[in-house]
Amino acid sequence: MDLYIKNHSFHYELENLVRLFFPNEKIVVVKDNEESSSDLKEIKKELTEPYIFTEVSERIYVKVKVGEFEKESKAQLFDEVENERMMCELLYKILCDFTSVTPPWGMITGVRPVKLYRKLKEADGVESADNYFLNKLFVSKEKLNLAKTTEIIEKKILDLSTDKSFSLYISIPFCPTRCYYCSFVQSSVEKSKHLIEPYVNLLCDELKQKAKIANDLGLKLETIYMGGGTPTTLSAEQLNKVLSTVNQYFDTSSLREFTVEAGRPDTITEDKLISILENKVDRISINPQTLNDDVLKKIGRQHTAQETIEAYNLARSLGFDNINMDLIAGLPTDTYQSFVNTLDSICKLNPNCITIHTLSMKRSSTLTKDGTVINKDDAVETAKMLQYANTKLTANEYQPYYLYRQSRMVGNLENTGWSKIHKESLYNIFIMDETHTILGCGAGAVTKLKSVKYDYLKRIFNFKYPYEYIDRFQEMLSRMDEVYTFYQKYL
Repeated sequence: MDLYIKNHSFHYELENLVRLFFPNEKIVVVKDNEESSSDLKEIKKELTEPYIFTEVSERIYVKVKVGEFEKESKAQLFDEVENERMMCELLYKILCDFTSVTPPWGMITGVRPVKLYRKLKEADGVESADNYFLNKLFVSKEKLNLAKTTEIIEKKILDLSTDKSFSLYISIPFCPTRCYYCSFVQSSVEKSKHLIEPYVNLLCDELKQKAKIANDLGLKLETIYMGGGTPTTLSAEQLNKVLSTVNQYFDTSSLREFTVEAGRPDTITEDKLISILENKVDRISINPQTLNDDVLKKIGRQHTAQETIEAYNLARSLGFDNINMDLIAGLPTDTYQSFVNTLDSICKLNPNCITIHTLSMKRSSTLTKDGTVINKDDAVETAKMLQYANTKLTANEYQPYYLYRQSRMVGNLENTGWSKIHKESLYNIFIMDETHTILGCGAGAVTKLKSVKYDYLKRIFNFKYPYEYIDRFQEMLSRMDEVYTFYQKYL
């Protein structure tokens, strides 16, 4: 699909919008910034079909040609922001007509719809924000209500943060194997076992350095999140080394939450859980994704549903009183009834949080490379799964507390975290809203420095891969001076 851009700079949003309707196709953007007539024959003798042509001249113009389908639309000029939205609206309506698909989030292509809703609400009030979502972005009433409910819960937690607040992220980029839907930078133990010990040692060194920076600047630690990868790929001794380093060097007197993503049930053992518990961790995540053994095999998981239940019961018996469990809607070969059975079984376990993800077809995932595609039937089935989840979880006294979206999601849907009251993951809210600074440690981690006063966010990237992190560790440490510079300038 060729997307022609004539005399405007709206290519990014338009490309993402086209991808909502054509998730399996390559979108080629062709730009022409020279002013001329919008007569297609004058601009180019032959446009490659299928194509979408967009132009800003004396008016806003969009044309779509796919096979026998051919439609154009025009609108008057406004200011720059409204010109972009109007062009998206014209294209959106044509593509809805062509595909007979109406995305539930309308024209929203961004990651953070709740943050957008809050911005509109704070600027002009609830009624205006509702109207913009419904009539300017064409969000469904169902998704608007989900965003509104989530925003109210988020706001209470966001108000806990101050200019000096920060959170700590610790990356453990190792997994037993790579799940077929995954695109995260991580290394399987089979290939990278020899890297784990030196990685842990250097990670502890980086934690000490970041703790010194936080202490020097008088920053206030709110939450800690150890993710990956699968942190419980580490041994109990290695987990203890990392977690005890955190407790020894960081000032945890203001800490509200300490999470370790235990992740895959086949990595969870009693000695690891005890090590985590003894290091003041008060929240863990055990992520089955599904309780259908056939689907687990299809996505490359090497554990059973029963192992998930056993890992959960073990954690409860040891004293963990805040446990999250992740599920994915739209997995290959999973059916609506299978998803219902999974969620019903998870609800019987009564975890404190349940996060419902929608499958996202990432370019570098095994599923995508093997030719798995998103079709309309998958989107309809997955939407039913999320509708059931919303009903079931609400009935079981869970409330949506954070929400985000990704590209190439089945059905253009969403990921939603649900929790029992007062069991929300504060870190998830802080990082999704980009509320305050996140100091990132480990391979693939990103330090995000936030100035509330100037509404400015600066990113400092660690090296992605464990071998890079190890080989170029001192080079990476040299970037830490940027944190001091940032706070001197922007606090």
